Amino acid sequence: MPALAQPAPLFVLNSLDANVSVINPLTWTETKRIATGKEPHHIYLTPDEKSVIVANALSDTLTFIDPKTAEVQRVIPGILDPYQLRFSPDMKWFVTAANRLNHIDIYRWDGSNITLVKRVATGKTPSHLWIDSKSTTVYSTMQDSDELIALDLSTQTIKWRTATGSIPADVYGTSDDKLILVGLTGGDTVEVFDVSGKLPQRTRVIKTGAGAHAFRALGDGRHVLVSNRVANSISKIDLQTLSVVDSYPAPGGPDCIEISRDGKLIYVTSRWARKLTVIDMASRKVVRQVNVGKSPHGVWTLDHAPR
Repeated sequence: MPALAQPAPLFVLNSLDANVSVINPLTWTETKRIATGKEPHHIYLTPDEKSVIVANALSDTLTFIDPKTAEVQRVIPGILDPYQLRFSPDMKWFVTAANRLNHIDIYRWDGSNITLVKRVATGKTPSHLWIDSKSTTVYSTMQDSDELIALDLSTQTIKWRTATGSIPADVYGTSDDKLILVGLTGGDTVEVFDVSGKLPQRTRVIKTGAGAHAFRALGDGRHVLVSNRVANSISKIDLQTLSVVDSYPAPGGPDCIEISRDGKLIYVTSRWARKLTVIDMASRKVVRQVNVGKSPHGVWTLDHAPR
């Protein structure tokens, strides 16, 4: 009999330990720790799907890791304060948000290397990024000035900025590019902005739970999850009705979310408990917790549901 293929590992970024926990999803054990730079917060897959990039904010580096073998491939230095990172859908742009240094960097991506095109001063504390499906606009929350901004990718200039509620964190765009959702970590709601016109309009406020923070599309084309860090829960939002339709317990200060390939399990980092928490969606119960490092933030696996 041929050997069964090994499942892809789960990666959990331990922000205060400067490393990444590698977890086997069959045995639910941590198999190793990968040393990175200081303060790894977020992780993103390269367009060719051959590497995942860990952004090390305080070390000004990017660590490229093989998503199947969990081996370090290379480290790119000189990337100033890469707190958040994202590739554009057309795979031509790579964008980082410098949460500590108050700018957004726009790079060209040639399939292997990144070249800085423009450093855009944004004001206080750019946090999370979203790029529209046409690869024309970058949206970023500004967590200390309570704003949402839009940048034009072709000109690398700010198109507009608008006020939000308290401490905006993650940002999520609908597939038709008409709506942008913003999680308010300083409150208990998600704000919805219509960005289809020349200027944005706030059209809806969805009550989720205290500390609304990070989004993850469910993969069904209709729903998105948001972690509520203070309420210790995850809300399921229907993007057609713009309302909460379900809720899941998520202890320990839930942060970033990943979904198993079969869509049955939620993986969420429990920021204050040093654990990866696994939630069964059908029963709405925590079914497992895995010990990881200090202040776990980003979580990711190649064996994930569609985004």
